[in-house]
Amino acid sequence: MKSIGVRLAFWYAVASTVTLACLYLGGRYFLERHAIHALDLLNAAEFEQVRTRLGTDLGAVSPEAVRERMREGLVHDSVLFYVEIHQQGGGILYRSNNLGGRAIPRATGKSVYNAPVPGLPELRAGEFVDGPLAIIIATSKRHIRTVMIGYEQAFYVLLGVMLVVSAGVGYALSRMALRPVRLIQETATRIGSDNLSARIPVGTVNDEISNLARLLNQMFDRLETAFNQTRRFTAEASHELKTPLSLVRLQAEKLALEGGLKPAQEEAVHMQLEEIARLNQIIEELLFLSRAEARAITLQPKAQDPRPFLASFSSDAAVLAEARGIHFRDTHEGEGMATFDAKWMRQVLLNLHANALNVSPADGTILLHSALTAGQWVLTIEDEGPGVPAEQLERIFERFVRLGNGQGKDGGSGLGLAISRSIVGLHRGTIRAENRADGRSGLRVVVELPVTA
Repeated sequence: MKSIGVRLAFWYAVASTVTLACLYLGGRYFLERHAIHALDLLNAAEFEQVRTRLGTDLGAVSPEAVRERMREGLVHDSVLFYVEIHQQGGGILYRSNNLGGRAIPRATGKSVYNAPVPGLPELRAGEFVDGPLAIIIATSKRHIRTVMIGYEQAFYVLLGVMLVVSAGVGYALSRMALRPVRLIQETATRIGSDNLSARIPVGTVNDEISNLARLLNQMFDRLETAFNQTRRFTAEASHELKTPLSLVRLQAEKLALEGGLKPAQEEAVHMQLEEIARLNQIIEELLFLSRAEARAITLQPKAQDPRPFLASFSSDAAVLAEARGIHFRDTHEGEGMATFDAKWMRQVLLNLHANALNVSPADGTILLHSALTAGQWVLTIEDEGPGVPAEQLERIFERFVRLGNGQGKDGGSGLGLAISRSIVGLHRGTIRAENRADGRSGLRVVVELPVTA
């Protein structure tokens, strides 16, 4: 049971059922004790009638007189009472007819007790001493057993009802109690790098959950401040670096144009120009990511047939692949229109294609597959490279993470996939990477865009 609500409902049902069971056991004990005590009182009342019937001259009365006086009452012949009269230190003077010749056992040292008699229901007996006589009066406990059986049956029915009702009530109570927690979860799920201003609603009740919500909101405040500072630093640093880099590039180009340099110096100047160009590219990409995360980039999507767009891209991708000695193939399925910004989606595909070229072996194949359905447009690029370990599939979309554990032919900046994810996110789509499942090595990157943006 992973859900706290289900666990709370379960334990509430268990606690309610156990409580009912304890009440039943206690009630059963006291009810049975009370009923047995009532039988004892009934036996004592019958004894008083028997003593009245026997008279006061018990010392001189004969056994025949005892039997004659008892027969005159006739009450003892009913099924309610069983009577035996013993003479102290002697034999039995009288035994009621409903005993059928059976004897009621006596209990030493007890005046009231349970008396099992073969062939009869369990009896509740009381032994009373009246002068020289010991009078045993017993009553059947059958009615008590009948009542207790009905009590047990009612308990089992109530137990089942209690189990169902308490489970439902417990689940409803847990839902009510955990509603603030679910609200915290939903709000925390919505908060991301592009939505750091959202906060958890805090109730007016000053309880533990409200205090937790306040603490989380304070943490989100600190995270938002840290993210904003990081974005601002990235944007400002990238912007400020452009001017000195431009001056360095101009000086290096001037030295290269003027000539007069030794071969080693000229090679160093050209290497410097290449690195400056690479730094400029990284700065432009960082600026783009900062603007994309701040939602400062405006797309111009329009509904269009993706086939001309794919044909234009595929012709350029085939040329780039051919220059590397790699094959490129593309397929498209489905008819209809998709809404996207062609310039930025071309940038996404170029980034994915460049990564695929970087890890593909010579004479390998890169496959671009497009599928247009009623709900979405799915683009898939597959390569035949070494693939990526499963635990790194999510990390490759982070900044400065290079694909293929550095095994590629071109180092790159490590920002291409991060930029692709930002562009796809601006289109309200998703991008993911997975290793090929057809038994061959390679990586598959899947882009899914809604048909209407």
